[in-house]
Amino acid sequence: MIRAVLLSLGLLVAATTATADRIKDMATVAGVRSNPLVGYGVVVGLSGTGDGDSGLTLQSMQSMLSRMGLAVEVGDIDASNAAAVMVTAELGAFLKEGQEIDVTVSTVGAAESLKGGTLLMTPLMGADGEIYAIAQGNLIVGGMGLSAEDGSSLTVNIPTVGRVPNGGTVERMVESPFQNAESLILNLNRSDFSTAANVAEAINNVFGGGVAVALDGTSIQVRAPVDLDQRVSFMGLIENIQVTPDAPAAKVVVNSRTGTVVIGGEVLVTPAAVTHGGLTVQINEDFNVDQNATVTMNDNQTVIAPGQPTITPDSQLYLNQDPAKAFLFDPGVSLASLVDAINAVGAAPGDLVAILEALREAGALRAELVVI
Repeated sequence: MIRAVLLSLGLLVAATTATADRIKDMATVAGVRSNPLVGYGVVVGLSGTGDGDSGLTLQSMQSMLSRMGLAVEVGDIDASNAAAVMVTAELGAFLKEGQEIDVTVSTVGAAESLKGGTLLMTPLMGADGEIYAIAQGNLIVGGMGLSAEDGSSLTVNIPTVGRVPNGGTVERMVESPFQNAESLILNLNRSDFSTAANVAEAINNVFGGGVAVALDGTSIQVRAPVDLDQRVSFMGLIENIQVTPDAPAAKVVVNSRTGTVVIGGEVLVTPAAVTHGGLTVQINEDFNVDQNATVTMNDNQTVIAPGQPTITPDSQLYLNQDPAKAFLFDPGVSLASLVDAINAVGAAPGDLVAILEALREAGALRAELVVI
């Protein structure tokens, strides 16, 4: 009976043709996420591009060989073909024991390249210190590094980072509240009270009143079936319900480093007058040089001795002021009118930021100004 109800509800959701976003694209299920893993390992098989005499790598190789029953001294080990690395991976939600994941390998020592290397068995731990996966395999390195005897070198991309596709094997599953929780929580990607209310209302319109409750501007609590099979079908239907999100808050975002300005569609301006003009000052420096001389008479002969030259600065100042341009914003001016008015006076990105800041200080800009 429940399956029949879910099927009919699914047809109802599929028949909805409203222009809106799917809940799948607007929210995530609380607790259903990936978990980062990290481990320390050794890559071997390098062609002389390893860590060399790095103490960290030599100690790691000595420890590894001792676990295999070999007694070696650090001085007997050459790490030119080995490198100490950090291994990272993402343990996706619902991954089970035996499934494989991709791992990323990055050098921590003086290795120049990991090309051609093989990652030895490395345990990957979670934030709680428990081992959740084991990584091992041949590396794929997209970068390349070349060097010559005269000290010149060429590096393409990053040769000190590589990946091992499907190089990690999951050894332990992370428990998720999806299986055991009485209710599921949907968290919106963008917090908004109106959108949260719209999502709860849309779910209740499909499954009946009281199924979904908006807890705050981010979270919506949804009662879910106890049976796991029905719960999966239930969430699949919820993800495809279409909801019209509420318009975002009015914001003007300014990137102070690049001069990029993004103005939201809800930005309005109250009555205000803006004057914009440019002042150009140009100074040309020049010098007039007069050569002084001393004239003396000696035995009916005239002797001219050069003296110290006289240097007189000759500066020219040019001042050019563009006529100030003023424009007036009427009550409730929209985004299009605001942009057209500012572009009409030929404002540069820096001038645009100054105008927006002045409008905000005057209380005429009905939006939040965010500088990143």
